[in-house]
Amino acid sequence: MATLEEPAAIDGAKLESFVFRAVDEVGATLNAALVVMGDKLGLYRALAGAGPLTPEELADRTDTNARYVREWLCNQAAGGYVEYDPATGRYTLPPEQAVALTDEDSPAYLPGFFQIAIGSVLDSPRITEAVKTGDGIGWHDHVHDVHEGCERFFRPGYNANLVSSWLPALDGVVEKLERGAKVADVGCGHGASTILMAKTYPRSTFVGSDYHGGSIETARRRAEEAGVADRVTFEVTPAAGYSGSDYDLVTMFDCLHDMGDPAGAARHVRETLAEDGTWMIVEPAAGDRVEDNLNPVGRAYYGFSTLLCTPASLSQEVGLALGAQAGEARIRDVVIAGGLTRFRRAAETPFNLVFEARP
Repeated sequence: MATLEEPAAIDGAKLESFVFRAVDEVGATLNAALVVMGDKLGLYRALAGAGPLTPEELADRTDTNARYVREWLCNQAAGGYVEYDPATGRYTLPPEQAVALTDEDSPAYLPGFFQIAIGSVLDSPRITEAVKTGDGIGWHDHVHDVHEGCERFFRPGYNANLVSSWLPALDGVVEKLERGAKVADVGCGHGASTILMAKTYPRSTFVGSDYHGGSIETARRRAEEAGVADRVTFEVTPAAGYSGSDYDLVTMFDCLHDMGDPAGAARHVRETLAEDGTWMIVEPAAGDRVEDNLNPVGRAYYGFSTLLCTPASLSQEVGLALGAQAGEARIRDVVIAGGLTRFRRAAETPFNLVFEARP
């Protein structure tokens, strides 16, 4: 006969500590929305380099309402995003925060990170229902802040690392690109990675592909604006169906784990690669075990994986649902299942792992 366990004794100090931690979590959740607000209204940009400002002065500079701005500034000061001088009633954006919140060319630029987080939270009621049924929700079904925030979050990291360290870490790839290579950028989204490579290597040609038509429309427009449309084409197609063959380089940036059938995509890469071609796979930084990822970066990526990546994979055929924290071993398994025989980690950052796969 089963016996009931005695209720665990409650440590009052630990309970109080957890409650106050939860209060901090709620504040952080609300602050994410307020960071997006400050970005969209230009509040951070108006504060950057302006010295101490009153709420009224900041409101005047941004054509906003001073009473709202005062409350927003109080929140930002409580969170350490701005500094407050009680003697003058003025607020200052420190230079370090100014870089992270206003400099789109900095690898530390953060507003896109907050924007994709808010978009994910806005969509969370639908994900909650999907958890009950096991249904998926495709990338195309998410709100605009998810699409725009994703590109704004990843682009600074690509700008900082792709040309300077990731591509040079691949065996012989830069030399091919400089001479003139044929490149497929799969799952390209708004085309940030495709356009960056095209601007850097003018002798090479690029085909960007994504199954989301709205993203491809944006990519085409941005290629025109960047002056590379003569060497870059974009097509709406799934990862296992992009056109062309004999590619010197196939790239996938932060998207393989989102695919329903990543092994099928890997087989298509093998079929379309030149015999001496290279597949570069950029994935979120992750260890192979859960305990390897119990840290702030892993926490954020597990959150995105629950709300975005896993639903996206489950909405497609096969629905393997690797998740954003798949880890190197599972990515290797996918690559080998696709028929490629060589696989190695070529580079890494605190946010990404870069793999090289070859026939």
